[in-house]
Amino acid sequence: MDMTQIKGIGKELNAFLSQFDDCFGRSGSRQNLRAYVKGQLSDLPRKSIEPIALAANMSPRTLQCFLSILPWDHQRLRDKLQWIVADEHAHPSAIGVVDDSGNPKKGAHTAGVQWQWCGNTGKTDNCVVGVHIAYVAGDFQCLLDSDVYLPEDWANDSARRKKAGIPDEVIFRKKTDIALEQVSRSMQNGIRVFAWTFDEWYGRDGKFLDGLEARGQNYVGEVPSDFSGWLNEPEILVSPTAQERHKRGPKRHFPRLARKALPASELRNLLVYSRIFQRQKWEKFHIKDSENGPIVWEVKHARLYRKQGTDGLPGPVHYLIVARNVLNHKEIKYFVSNRVPGSNGVTLEKLLWVAFSRFPIERCFEIGKRELGMDHFEVRSWTSIHRHFYISQLSYLFCARTHRKLREKNDKRFLFDGGTSSASSLYVGRGAAVVSARPKSALSTDCQADCILPTTEPRFSNSSYKHDACQASTVKNKCRTIEVMCTKWFIIIRAVVLIVTVHGYFSPDVSGLGNAPRTKYPLLDFSPYNITCSRFQFNCWHRQTNYTRQPP
Repeated sequence: MDMTQIKGIGKELNAFLSQFDDCFGRSGSRQNLRAYVKGQLSDLPRKSIEPIALAANMSPRTLQCFLSILPWDHQRLRDKLQWIVADEHAHPSAIGVVDDSGNPKKGAHTAGVQWQWCGNTGKTDNCVVGVHIAYVAGDFQCLLDSDVYLPEDWANDSARRKKAGIPDEVIFRKKTDIALEQVSRSMQNGIRVFAWTFDEWYGRDGKFLDGLEARGQNYVGEVPSDFSGWLNEPEILVSPTAQERHKRGPKRHFPRLARKALPASELRNLLVYSRIFQRQKWEKFHIKDSENGPIVWEVKHARLYRKQGTDGLPGPVHYLIVARNVLNHKEIKYFVSNRVPGSNGVTLEKLLWVAFSRFPIERCFEIGKRELGMDHFEVRSWTSIHRHFYISQLSYLFCARTHRKLREKNDKRFLFDGGTSSASSLYVGRGAAVVSARPKSALSTDCQADCILPTTEPRFSNSSYKHDACQASTVKNKCRTIEVMCTKWFIIIRAVVLIVTVHGYFSPDVSGLGNAPRTKYPLLDFSPYNITCSRFQFNCWHRQTNYTRQPP
């Protein structure tokens, strides 16, 4: 990446942020947004308000007021971000991911802070938990929405609510209810996905699954082993028989299960004792390629009728997928989907492809917290935290768009795809696209409309998982020839750091870090008449290889 490209990305950043100017009533607030985003894209070790403000030659109080009390429409900023994703990054095989993430905090005054499970630290900790949804289309991934989870103790404490600025209309809601509201809001803003996926914490809530179905959404989600259902549709009595009508005593409610019908069983018991699963053999599937080689899981599958509603009666037919790790047979995952293979062009391979596509949102959390300071907020009010989340999503979206644009410009044959790209969009790695050991003739190629929008069936290779494993060493050697500037996300972010400095010196329309002392940027040697790059060093982690590029 040369200096012209770096300065060009700086202009793209200004053009990108100008799309959100109508969210602010004052020019000062627009400049504050630019300073905040540039601070998140910089190489500051701590990306909270004070370091960002000092790097931009601003008063920290200015950015504090920008997040807390200055009037601007942060909800419109969130909606416009979703409009851009729906308009420019729509894909028929896109996936939506639901997950939550904890942000450790000290003290007891930050809105929503409480001792609760924190995935960031892997233990119960004093933290603020945010519920998020992400959008994944091939190698493009971004966060769409974020909301703070308000514990019940906070919701019932009026004094703490008032001190943290929590609006009166905000009440206690389960995380699943927050996620359903986010899904509805994204649909209203034009977001369409083939299916949603989530972990077993969300899958255990039947009302959450009912809510997705009521909104016409497909899902392939993980559920706990004690999830209940039937593999064979039980008999249901809709109305009493003539003999029961004339019986004395309390009247039975209808509809209800017939007397001879078996009760719902837990999935772990169905796997062991059901004849359907006993007669099935484990079938191996290549899920994706990792740095340690191909990941292969064994699968059994069957139709499932899960308990729905308050009566616990079986609903429409669903599909159960049981996956077992070939390297550790004790690691078993259960997935339930409201799409059945063989209907509307849906295949088992595609359901597995969605089921194992939760990693991108974890990657969003990792990059957002490590590179953009998503968890570095030092504000306490309800509005301030949400504004920080939305601006972090904005910064992430710009990085995702830049990353994708640079990948398209370079030789795609040497790109390793670690996302969830379908098989038709991969070159070296397969992402989460599934390759089965069955011949290609057994795979469905039918394309029909699902309940949301037309879907394009991924084209799967006819190679077996064993063949993919044999090619792992060849893939490894090819990946070592990758261009340095496009291997990992933080290379793009570090490039944007150079934009902030370089463009701040040579383009008067970009404000922020341009007036900072030149001694703070040792990588560049500035001259009044030309620019000489004294050293470029990119520490890239790709297949455990450190690359260093230094011009002659």
